[in-house]
Amino acid sequence: MTIIRLAPKRDEHAARHWCNDRKHESSASCAASVGRDPVREPLTQSRLATGRRIVVAIAVLVLAISLGVWWSFSGDADVRYETAPVAIGDISRGVNATGSVNPELTIIVGTYVSGVIQELKCDYNTQVKRGQTCAKIDPRPYQSIVDQGKASLAIAKAQLEKDKASLAYAKANVGRLATLVQTRAVSADAYDNAKNVYDQAPAQITFDEATIQQRQAVLDAAQVNLDYTNIISPVDGTVVSRAVTMGQTVAASFQTPTLFLIATDLTRMQVDANVSESDIGGVKNGDKATFTVDAYPKRLFEGTVTQVRQSPQTVQNVITYDVVVGVDNSDLALKPGLTAATRIIIDRRSAVLRVPNQALRYVPTGTVLGETMQARVWVLRDGSPIPVQVTVGLDDDEFTEIVHGDLNVNDRVIVAEQRNSAKARSSAPPPRL
Repeated sequence: MTIIRLAPKRDEHAARHWCNDRKHESSASCAASVGRDPVREPLTQSRLATGRRIVVAIAVLVLAISLGVWWSFSGDADVRYETAPVAIGDISRGVNATGSVNPELTIIVGTYVSGVIQELKCDYNTQVKRGQTCAKIDPRPYQSIVDQGKASLAIAKAQLEKDKASLAYAKANVGRLATLVQTRAVSADAYDNAKNVYDQAPAQITFDEATIQQRQAVLDAAQVNLDYTNIISPVDGTVVSRAVTMGQTVAASFQTPTLFLIATDLTRMQVDANVSESDIGGVKNGDKATFTVDAYPKRLFEGTVTQVRQSPQTVQNVITYDVVVGVDNSDLALKPGLTAATRIIIDRRSAVLRVPNQALRYVPTGTVLGETMQARVWVLRDGSPIPVQVTVGLDDDEFTEIVHGDLNVNDRVIVAEQRNSAKARSSAPPPRL
């Protein structure tokens, strides 16, 4: 039995028909393509062409990146160094703190007695002298008490004079009865009675004198209260605050009401600076200090630490200490209550060799420092960076003291570098010493 396969003939026929439609190809090419899929053939060649284009694009991109990197780091000829001179100058280390400007001594003037303000003779900024009356409380209630005390004292004194006269009579009477009793002209009982009166008379005199002293003390106390109705200044100074007005009633109870605040001398001020516990260890009496206030932003005030107070102040778990800085205020520019940004100088070096702090942090690109490398700076000599070993001393926010090292005045130390004029300025992290 013979089996005839028709599928290959149909495939070959379809292939020849597709080949005849492609007139631009040769017969050999067409014959070679017999048996291929006439539908999938164009899709396969299109994918191959797309793959070639992707490979070429990637190769061009990699080449461009490589050229850019090579151009950026091709050599030292494209590096520009920013330098600063080694110079002689001063270095100071300080502690920064915020405080307030206050008079050196402020007196609180209150009242010991209650009443209505009858007179008001002092106001803000009034210059007062010691003993000058600033206000007066209505004295009439206290004057009446004084008058009562004077009357009681006068009664006691009159009683004393009366009892002195009684003493004189009792003395004379007992003398007469002593003579008469001897002649039995009077009874012994009459003599004893007269003798008793005479003996009591001196005691009554002593009682009267004590009564006078007591009533004198009461009168003195009443007079003191009357005198307290005059509110006077206890010192020479300037009134910086007034808390009462005419006709106001003040009540003196357990807490004395404040009427005036008087600053003794506004030509001498102080800054109460709040120094943190981490910085207080270096602050001591006699340290120099500078500060600025918002009222005079371009003026730098100078002062001296006069007191480091031991009492801690805790605000939101932050501990600070009050450092008092005395300031001369002869021109009266400083006002009480101004906020002062203070810097206290705790150490200072004068006329020392110094370099900018950036010079100690700069490391050329690509340089690797060892774990035990000493402090060094890079100096630009003959156009090339040269490392120089140095020993550093005191430093502040801008400069560092050079104690030892092959550095001279006007040497140029490198603080930063710039590559190809298009790369941003950069400095490497500080070396590990």
